[in-house]
Amino acid sequence: MNEFLKPILALAWKDVLLELRTKDVITSVVVFALLVGVIFNFAFDPTPDVIALVVPGILWVAITFAGVLGSNRSFILEKDNGSLAGLLLCPVSRDVIYFGKLLGIVVFMMVMEAILLPLFSILYTFSLLDPRLFFIAFLATLGFAAVGTLFSAIAVNTRSREVMLPILLLPVAAPVLIAAVEATAMIMDGATLGQIGRWWQILVAFDVIFLVVAAFLFGTVLEE
Repeated sequence: MNEFLKPILALAWKDVLLELRTKDVITSVVVFALLVGVIFNFAFDPTPDVIALVVPGILWVAITFAGVLGSNRSFILEKDNGSLAGLLLCPVSRDVIYFGKLLGIVVFMMVMEAILLPLFSILYTFSLLDPRLFFIAFLATLGFAAVGTLFSAIAVNTRSREVMLPILLLPVAAPVLIAAVEATAMIMDGATLGQIGRWWQILVAFDVIFLVVAAFLFGTVLEE
């Protein structure tokens, strides 16, 4: 078990360190989220009813933007530096590389969510620091990253990779985003985990299916 986990953790830690050194994506996402939050704050009257209706969508737009950028950079740096071939020569199975990249994207997105949730709470004076929301955010992040890791490996070998990834990723990840927005709206309305059961069950089913399918296809995609 340790022989399987160690390279996964090493690969994920390498990706996290690279992003922490540059901070390009983190800065871009925070600025984008701040602009979106401020603009929408002036676009409508921020009453409690309006906030509960609008904020879930705005929040997940910002998280999706972070996820697309994080997924895009997952392979671009190695492709541009010529180290992708070296990664393929590592004496580990392709699913280890997949789960290492997946873990790096999940960690990045969770860090961004830890920044965005308090930021939106301040902007809209509405508490988003709820354990139920953290649970939904984790399930949605895992599903989004599972698909994003696979499609980023496909898009990195195309000429218009920055454009290709969202085109491939967003239609497939739509069930995750819809379930996350609906669950977030119900949580902000005071619903319990039992009342939002169908939405987190959709997220769990999506996560399980695409973790298995993406890990199975990853080796073929990476070697094309």
